[in-house]
Amino acid sequence: MAKLLDSDALSVFCEGMAMMVAAGITTDEAVTLLADNTEEGTFKNVCDRLYRELIQGRSLAESMASTGSFPEYALNMVSVGEESGRLENVLYALAAYYSEENRLFTKLRSAMGYPAGLLAVMTAVLVFTVLVILPVFVNVYNSVSGDFMASGFAYVNLFMGIGYAALALTAVATVVAFACSMMSRGSGRVKLIRAMEKIPLSRDAMYQMALARFTAVLATYVSAGVNSDRAMESAIGMTDHPQLRAAAETTFADMINQANPKSMPQAIYDNALFDPVHARMMLVGGRSGTTEEVLQGLSGEFFEEAVIRIDGLLDSIEPALAALLTIAVGATLIAVMLPLIGIMASIG
Repeated sequence: MAKLLDSDALSVFCEGMAMMVAAGITTDEAVTLLADNTEEGTFKNVCDRLYRELIQGRSLAESMASTGSFPEYALNMVSVGEESGRLENVLYALAAYYSEENRLFTKLRSAMGYPAGLLAVMTAVLVFTVLVILPVFVNVYNSVSGDFMASGFAYVNLFMGIGYAALALTAVATVVAFACSMMSRGSGRVKLIRAMEKIPLSRDAMYQMALARFTAVLATYVSAGVNSDRAMESAIGMTDHPQLRAAAETTFADMINQANPKSMPQAIYDNALFDPVHARMMLVGGRSGTTEEVLQGLSGEFFEEAVIRIDGLLDSIEPALAALLTIAVGATLIAVMLPLIGIMASIG
């Protein structure tokens, strides 16, 4: 299975293709120019494979899909762009999207990388403390009193509990930090996004990102003159976020209800697919004939809001991991001191 291109490579590809398509260059010639100006590597190999598919008469979306190096969202959007005749606009939008995604994933790696290293060192220290230092204290107890005294035994039990708890906590945090850092690269991005959709702290941000994608597809179809029913149905087919998909399907059911069909803006408003403020904007756009412009504006707003939320989440990761390290260090110091207190109590 081919490896997905990184976000920065996707952004470069989409922006380069958009500029050349806007200049009237055919897609196969554009891909050739991209490959010629690139050093040997994954990006150039993908462009070469793409060119071989294009000269066989396949569309850009079909050719991209055959390489296995492009994510599903990019394939869907390019297909929509070709179908609607707005390939240039779609490619520019994808370039901006993947540029921002690359910034976010780079920030995630930075936020996770350094604390993950410190957590790994702390895990090693705790393993040594629990598995090496604890037996030494036990032997000291035995040599002093022959067996554990009641007070000393309580101290040792407390030490063992704190030591093992700190070890388990730091070990789990280390695994999660390294996993997130590794998954933020290449094909692991998809798995990381799916995981973030289920985590309470990041669920709202990921829903907002999915909503931005959904609205972008709607805007592209509507701007190409596709009727609203088909635009909504197609956008639902390209949505993989379960909550958003369910809400969109309910909205679509209202739109095609034969007994009482509703317009897309009205169905969106009635089913709270968008928040009330943006839903009212859709109503105004529908009544004034500016649905296309409203959808394009909302897509940008949803994306910016999602980016702000994700930025806030990422900004909180490093302080949270630093706090975890502080707690682990403090717990380790306490755990080491408690047996000493126990020994002194036994001697006294």
